Amino acid sequence: KYKMEKIKTIGDAYLCVSGLPDKKTHNPLNVIAAAIEIIETIRQFKNTFSKEKIFDIRIGIHTGPLVAGVVGDKKFAFDIWGDTVNTASRMEQNSEPNKINISRSTYDLVKDTYPCIYRGKKAAKNKGMIEMYFVDVKQPVIEIEMPLDKILEKN
Repeated sequence: KYKMEKIKTIGDAYLCVSGLPDKKTHNPLNVIAAAIEIIETIRQFKNTFSKEKIFDIRIGIHTGPLVAGVVGDKKFAFDIWGDTVNTASRMEQNSEPNKINISRSTYDLVKDTYPCIYRGKKAAKNKGMIEMYFVDVKQPVIEIEMPLDKILEKN
């Protein structure tokens, strides 16, 4: 739906990428739209079920160059590496429950579409101080295509 590629899950983290190999200016917008939909879905589950049984989610987004390739000689896996991947991870680590934390490079690409709240410079492991922003999502910008009860019926 948002032209993104799941790379892998790492424990309870989910790593995805947009713009490989199709580098377009809309890629950060697609990632934020997907993040908003994920947060809205979590909110709907919490409203439908016992709040104690549903998890919260932190989302971190960074935009920049990276290295991508296939690893392995018996079992192949597509993976991504580089400072951009590390910075995206730091965005997630410095986020808050059910919020989307973005870097300055992502903010510069989405600020005309999504309102953001400047958080200042925050310390990030092995990165020093990084400018961070929360995407200001008081109301979902998009609507989920399928109502929650229909999603549950399929699963």
